[in-house]
Amino acid sequence: MHISGPVASRRRRVAVIAAVMACSTALTTAPTGRGLVDADGTPAPSVAAPQLDWKPCVQGSEFDCATAKVPLDYGNPGGRTIELAVVKRKASGPAPRIGTLFFNPGGPGGPGTVQMPQNYESFPREVRERFDIVSWDPRGIGSSTAVNCFASREEAAEWTAAKAAGFPVGEKERTAYIAAYKDLTRRCEQRDPELLRHVSTADTARDLDRLRQAVGEPQLTYQGISYGTILGATYANMFPDKVRAMVLDSNIDPRAWTNHASDADPRLTTALRMGSDRAAAATVKQFLALCGSATPDRCAFSAGSPKATADKFDQLMQRLRKQPVGEWTYAGTVADVVSSLYVVRPGWANLAGRLQTLWQGRVAERSPLPPAPAVPHPNPYLGEEQGAAVFCGDSPNPRDPGAYRAMEEASAARAGDAGRFWTWSTVGCATWPVATDRYRGPWNKPTAHPVLVVGTVYDPSTPYSNAQAMAKELADARLLTHNGYGHTALINPSSCVQAHESRYLIDGTLPPAGTTCQPDALPFSAPKPSGGVATGGGGTAG
Repeated sequence: MHISGPVASRRRRVAVIAAVMACSTALTTAPTGRGLVDADGTPAPSVAAPQLDWKPCVQGSEFDCATAKVPLDYGNPGGRTIELAVVKRKASGPAPRIGTLFFNPGGPGGPGTVQMPQNYESFPREVRERFDIVSWDPRGIGSSTAVNCFASREEAAEWTAAKAAGFPVGEKERTAYIAAYKDLTRRCEQRDPELLRHVSTADTARDLDRLRQAVGEPQLTYQGISYGTILGATYANMFPDKVRAMVLDSNIDPRAWTNHASDADPRLTTALRMGSDRAAAATVKQFLALCGSATPDRCAFSAGSPKATADKFDQLMQRLRKQPVGEWTYAGTVADVVSSLYVVRPGWANLAGRLQTLWQGRVAERSPLPPAPAVPHPNPYLGEEQGAAVFCGDSPNPRDPGAYRAMEEASAARAGDAGRFWTWSTVGCATWPVATDRYRGPWNKPTAHPVLVVGTVYDPSTPYSNAQAMAKELADARLLTHNGYGHTALINPSSCVQAHESRYLIDGTLPPAGTTCQPDALPFSAPKPSGGVATGGGGTAG
């Protein structure tokens, strides 16, 4: 799920373990079925599939790029069109190609043309061999026709710098914070109000179906992480007969996302309805406990025991409340802690090093961003307004900015520092215009094939309970539990999870009901031994 500021993705290569699994369901091609539908299920005007003129993204790149033109308003397909930036990595073989796997990296606001290439090696080897993997910048995002409410990047940077980092602390900062987001709404409505009304998840699901047709697939094979799970669930219920296989990893509860399809002003923000505050607090607790159980050479912030390390963290937060260390304020540090818990390796070790540096009263260096991929626009503009346009337009949040202070205190009482962060993460929605066409359910339309739902137990953003809710809401879904840490199993590898995902995507075999997978390695643990010692041969451990 989207949080303010960039969260660096990490490339990860994971060996996939071959396994014999039960519950196979054949992935046969279903009849073409019905055409385009509106979010309420009524037929919409027919729209032809876009033409994709694939070319190498840049000279020598292993990725191909194309641009798709789609209607801004599917209710008026002859009107204004917008562009979608699309990227593909061809199946590597040597096994026969099966088809195309579409990937959405979440957010909302994640640019697939950047994040799919960055995370390509994280997909299981068998999947990379058998599928072309295609992603795209959803409408309103990145290198597609994008929401951009500023005249320049410099103007956007000035707007960002004028408000507190992380979340506001104190009445003065709260007033300025709320005013900044009101100003953002005003700017966006002046720049391109028509685009703002047509960046809903339902619109993006229609785009995805057009892209499916454009690559010649009779049914959709899809993997969505974080916000991509809501996109996947929306597609599955708007186009249920088009689902070949669908992996939803780190899920958002559809009822929490839509506020139970109610038009009433919600009592809580989306994040608090989901329980993101509690999930983050539980993950912070695990981070400190595992750190405290490790030696300082494995976790720099360790104080020798879980309790001592938790006390040390609380003392550091109290010190930062009174006196920042350079640019590192209390709220900015809390935001960094939550976002850094997304990727366990190397994110947790790097976070521990920054906290220890701050504990020593020195300014910590931020983690470097991953290398830029070989695509035409590796660093597109990704202002906060892009994610907000989707999130705020789609998911109801309290419309009274004055209500956020009371919600913050209630959340802090149950979730500590993380509760303050997650409460204020959606205050920009208080004044944001609602999207024209929101999909609000039902979520239980029978799909052509079952869906695989993956949930991580200690996820700082999308709680495991949301994966349970997603599996229950969908008409035919199987829950696979990752008894691990971090946000998404894709970038926090478990060979067990990837083996089940590979078998499901390739031939439709679901994991047995109740299957639980372990991560490949625990945070702050020693590397697994390899070579002779690992097998009893008397060699040297790696």
